[in-house]
Amino acid sequence: MRRVVRQSKFRHVFGQAVKNDQCYDDIRVSRVTWDSSFCAVNPRFVAIIIEASGGGAFLVLPLHKTGRIDKSYPTVCGHTGPVLDIDWCPHNDQVIASGSEDCTVMVWQIPENGLTLSLTEPVVILEGHSKRVGIVAWHPTARNVLLSAGCDNAIIIWNVGTGEALINLDDLHSDMIYNVSWNRNGSLICTASKDKKVRVIDPRKQEIVAEKEKAHEGARPMRAIFLADGNVFTTGFSRMSERQLALWNPKNMQEPIALHEMDTSNGVLLPFYDPDTSIIYLCGKGDSSIRYFEITDESPYVHYLNTFSSKEPQRGMGYMSKRGLDVNKCEIARFFKLHERKCEPIIMTVPRKSDLFQDDLYPDTAGPEAALEAEEWFEGKNADPILISLKHGYIPGKNRDLKVVKKNILDNKPAANKKCDLISAPKKTADTASVQNEAKLDEILKEIKSIKDTICNQDERISKLEQQLEKMAA
Repeated sequence: MRRVVRQSKFRHVFGQAVKNDQCYDDIRVSRVTWDSSFCAVNPRFVAIIIEASGGGAFLVLPLHKTGRIDKSYPTVCGHTGPVLDIDWCPHNDQVIASGSEDCTVMVWQIPENGLTLSLTEPVVILEGHSKRVGIVAWHPTARNVLLSAGCDNAIIIWNVGTGEALINLDDLHSDMIYNVSWNRNGSLICTASKDKKVRVIDPRKQEIVAEKEKAHEGARPMRAIFLADGNVFTTGFSRMSERQLALWNPKNMQEPIALHEMDTSNGVLLPFYDPDTSIIYLCGKGDSSIRYFEITDESPYVHYLNTFSSKEPQRGMGYMSKRGLDVNKCEIARFFKLHERKCEPIIMTVPRKSDLFQDDLYPDTAGPEAALEAEEWFEGKNADPILISLKHGYIPGKNRDLKVVKKNILDNKPAANKKCDLISAPKKTADTASVQNEAKLDEILKEIKSIKDTICNQDERISKLEQQLEKMAA
């Protein structure tokens, strides 16, 4: 019998590292022992967690700022302990969240053209964890909703716009949480934990919808992510320490839809998923390769496509959202591979002869507009991402500044983690509208005053300089 090769437009995807002058050089990548990706990317900036004496810091570089990065280049350095995880807001390309060993989450606003001075003041500090915070993840469709998970085995969901913890899932995990992933519309989360369980959780009802014990039997860390169709993809280790990947249906988690053994390397496999093409890229920490697979409805469901190999092992990996890719070159993914001292972009391309826009490679993708406000989501609404076309390339719009309006502490409910409070936890907009307006008015008046002060100072300086000029001319 002749073996028929499976038809797929992604069979010939190939990866290519960029030339040396397009890398980001002389970066001291963090050495902290934590299995996060250490790198976050969006269509404007690449952020990299770095070594920092006396606290934690990360670099934020405009994408075009390639070449050697000066040691004096400004950093984001407000944490008092090492930074463990960073995540760009999907609805504002200038807002990034960071979790740290100092038990806090900080949300930062990056200036439009990048940093000129080191940033030490976050827009908001979110305090609620009792141990280090190793995971931060923005909600995919609701504005200003941020999830954080710490080594206190608690998951907290914040309304960043008010600086409040509105959901606290502190009794669902008995051991360390390895990772957390939102589903496509942000109604559910899935988690992988040190107790070898994969859980699917409804965060607003604060209950476990589905769970699988010993999803992977090995003791090394697992990862679990949601796919666009609602299935869960996991990576982990077998009892014999072989790396495995598996596909699960949350409605029936007794047996996996598919389970594949890969190799016996000991690096944790970080999965990066593209919902538009149904491709999963697996990057092992300490590996020097990226393997990629296509997920389909046909057996064996997870189809191996290819491997991108290089010489240097990777310390971490950033993954560019679809909006930041070059559609004219049929680029379907871009990775930012962290070495010990540099960050190297790797471009994944589907070879095509035509220069025209390939609409089969680029279906409409999630855009930067939030489908819901935070209050709507906390009240129980769900919405799929608002899609945009990439036909003429993505042109970034103007991002609005992140404004945090703290509620009056005296008005707060005593504990946001009680189920009975959850319904009433979202703020009553009518009561707070006037407070918000007053706060905004104060802010505007302060800004006007500071600008006027600056103008006065500049006027004085100009007249002094003119006097000096006159003396020199005389």
